[in-house]
Amino acid sequence: MKVRFLSAGDRALVVEFGDRVDRGLSERVLGLDAIIRSNPPAGIVETVPTFRSLTVYYDPLLTSRGELQRAIAPLLDLGDNPRPGATLWHVPVCYEGEFAPDLAEVARLTGLAPDDVVALHSGTRFHVYMLGFLPGFPYMGDLPPQLALPRRADPRLRVPAGSISIATSLTAIYPYESPGGWHLIGATPIRMFDPQRSKPALFAPGDAVKFQRVDAAAFASIRRAVETRRYEVECAPIAQ
Repeated sequence: MKVRFLSAGDRALVVEFGDRVDRGLSERVLGLDAIIRSNPPAGIVETVPTFRSLTVYYDPLLTSRGELQRAIAPLLDLGDNPRPGATLWHVPVCYEGEFAPDLAEVARLTGLAPDDVVALHSGTRFHVYMLGFLPGFPYMGDLPPQLALPRRADPRLRVPAGSISIATSLTAIYPYESPGGWHLIGATPIRMFDPQRSKPALFAPGDAVKFQRVDAAAFASIRRAVETRRYEVECAPIAQ
């Protein structure tokens, strides 16, 4: 699909790479984002990566949609560079009891044993496509095909903060209590969004995530450490 430039009001330009959730498209989005952030054209306020496009916000007093498009178009030929500074996060998850209210149902719908659902989910290295819906809410793929399910027919009014969820080809973590229609198969005690951190959102688009299974006792211990700010999520730079 040919790259399209679309206006989003009078303060944003959307660079659209395709029409699907796809790792290749994501790398193109993140590559352009990295290039622009490294040497932003005049007037750019912020860039926001999505599944298949990059939204570029600008100050209309400093530049125009046409000027911005002319500045960005040549950057599309510079290659699909991975996002610099990407991080691999190891996230503790409890897949037991009250933390996994939909695990048995997911197992029934997929024809798998609950332990097999957990093994598939925790055995996958996920790609953070984008943040959205709530501050710090990561949309991550790609879920193993055996776990692909539509959203729940009966969304919940309250999904607890830290819930690990799956729907379609994606998995996500709810940073705050909120309504939600995804299947809940576990929970993490870590904070996905913390205004007191220098970077409030824990993950960034282009990061990778591995889930580490912990029991209820370990979950409680980690939660206490998180509450007293004595816990650091295990992470490492991703080699470029």
